[in-house]
Amino acid sequence: MRLLIIGSLGGQIGAASQIAIRRGAKVSQADDIPAALNLLRSGKGADLILIDVGLDVGGLVAGLEAERFSVPVVACGIANDTRAAVAAIRAGAKEYLPLPPDADLIAAVLEAVVAQDNSLIFRDPVMQRSIRLADQVAPSEAGILIVGESGTGKEVMARYLHRKSRRAGQTFVAVNCAAIPENLMESELFGHEKGAFTGAVARRIGKFEEASGGTLLLDEISEMDVRLQAKLLRAIQEKEIIRLGGNQPVKVNVRILATSNRNLQDEVRKGTFREDLFFRLNVVTLTLPPLRERPADIEALATHFIRKYAELNGVPERPLSRAALSMLLRHPWRGNVRELENTMHRTVLLASGPEIEPEAILLTSEDGSLSGFGSTDSHDPAPAFANPYNDGLFGSPTTPAPTPATPAMLAGGAGLASALVGRTVADVERDLIIDTLRHTLGNRTHAANILGISIRTLRNKLKLYADQGMTVPPPPSGDPDARL
Repeated sequence: MRLLIIGSLGGQIGAASQIAIRRGAKVSQADDIPAALNLLRSGKGADLILIDVGLDVGGLVAGLEAERFSVPVVACGIANDTRAAVAAIRAGAKEYLPLPPDADLIAAVLEAVVAQDNSLIFRDPVMQRSIRLADQVAPSEAGILIVGESGTGKEVMARYLHRKSRRAGQTFVAVNCAAIPENLMESELFGHEKGAFTGAVARRIGKFEEASGGTLLLDEISEMDVRLQAKLLRAIQEKEIIRLGGNQPVKVNVRILATSNRNLQDEVRKGTFREDLFFRLNVVTLTLPPLRERPADIEALATHFIRKYAELNGVPERPLSRAALSMLLRHPWRGNVRELENTMHRTVLLASGPEIEPEAILLTSEDGSLSGFGSTDSHDPAPAFANPYNDGLFGSPTTPAPTPATPAMLAGGAGLASALVGRTVADVERDLIIDTLRHTLGNRTHAANILGISIRTLRNKLKLYADQGMTVPPPPSGDPDARL
């Protein structure tokens, strides 16, 4: 991990940086926000920014957004300065790190904020074949195309290939081609000179130069505009780029990995993907099977995520009961590993008792909402995810049913069941959403991720509650998904 610290390295922040270094982070430092932005523009990228809470956190977040630097920010300050911590979160910081630093807490924050679980967990023979091929081709310089459905772990596999390559000690840079607007993608890849376009306030190094000597991942490359593909092909073939607004070629040395959840040969036939670029990228194709075709991995991955999120949330690590595991094995996992991870995070928060039982597991329905309490009867022809009446987190808004506890009820232990008797599913759903939103200090993006629902669904729910006269926690100023 590349960690950028903004503020003096003296005292407690210096101690935090040393802990981060011992945990494997590469640390750079800037005295103030303008110096930090200059570092980022120069190609010295960061995976996480740690900023002294005494500096202008909101100004930093705004500056990052204006120049399209997608880097999470963590504020740090004296442990008892609660007011400063709340202000930093509202200004757009993802987390607040109290000082003096605690080694385990710093490690947990680094992992949680960057949200990268790069562990490659597998048990199934189908996946083992893909890993064997990856091990064989990783040391080469060949371009590799990683294909598979969304959520199968294509970026995790790309990072695995980088770690196994001869470039492992150099930088790994990922570009999400689906997330960057078409008119900004050229600048993102190749960089730009000052004044190249409105808003180009300074020279900025692109991802090719940032990754030089290491590995560049072009994630979901099938989403790239066909006109830009010609420039990409030239950069790969000639090993040089020209910054937007410039005229001097710049030599680059990168290994290209690419991912796609589409069949690129079909895209070539449709004219949306260049055939010559396809052949240049496709020296080796590495296919990741969907989770439903690797059932032996479900238990291993679920156990891994249970351990991870139990530790992260400070709750007991409970094993899966046989009934719960059977329920997971029957689910189709259309969202693959990503869906399983979200499901187990939610389950860890809702579980009680010595084991995780089916009652704590909410599975994603065909319409994208959550349905709980799948049947544990193996003869039941209706699978757990199929609920034609499900229009919320838990199902019909008026049907009384056994429901999972809200976060506020988790400490209830033996009194959990009695606390829910007589309440409707809609009431429990509302309390869970509001409590989760309070937990994230109003951050809609974080709340939707924890709940396992889309931002759109969360907005609709919050609008409904506001119309009903309920008090909805206000969003922090830096949350781009806040509309309520």
